[in-house]
Amino acid sequence: MLSYTRRAAMTVVALLILIAGVRASWASAQHVMLAKGRERGTMTVTRCTDDTCTGPYAPLSPGSQPRDRVVIDRSIAEKKGARIPVVVKPGTGEVVRTGAAGFFHAWVPLGGALLLAAVVIAGGLRLTRWAWVTAATGVALLSVAFATLTW
Repeated sequence: MLSYTRRAAMTVVALLILIAGVRASWASAQHVMLAKGRERGTMTVTRCTDDTCTGPYAPLSPGSQPRDRVVIDRSIAEKKGARIPVVVKPGTGEVVRTGAAGFFHAWVPLGGALLLAAVVIAGGLRLTRWAWVTAATGVALLSVAFATLTW
């Protein structure tokens, strides 16, 4: 009985980790994946802190207005003067990177969740093959995100 309880508990923990990863990723990914009808344009990076970068926004889509200052989460690729294709989060001054780099960058939290879930699957559920597949998927997602951001 204790074995079944442990397996059930570890299954719930692994699922919660994966759900949290999807939910954290979806906060940004929805704007990249469902960009039709949203304000699209380019942002020129003028200043970066440890967490964010700011700069002016130049619209590309009809009905979008230029803005003096928008904010984007900082990733490894933003440098002063860089022009980044972005989409504006509705009702805010925040933008999200678009294209392949934006898509994979938005799913980075899921990549981390896959790696963490792999540990739970291997150690708690003792399903080593599934753990390796889960970990490989997480590593692949993080690697592609890194590659597309630095390309």
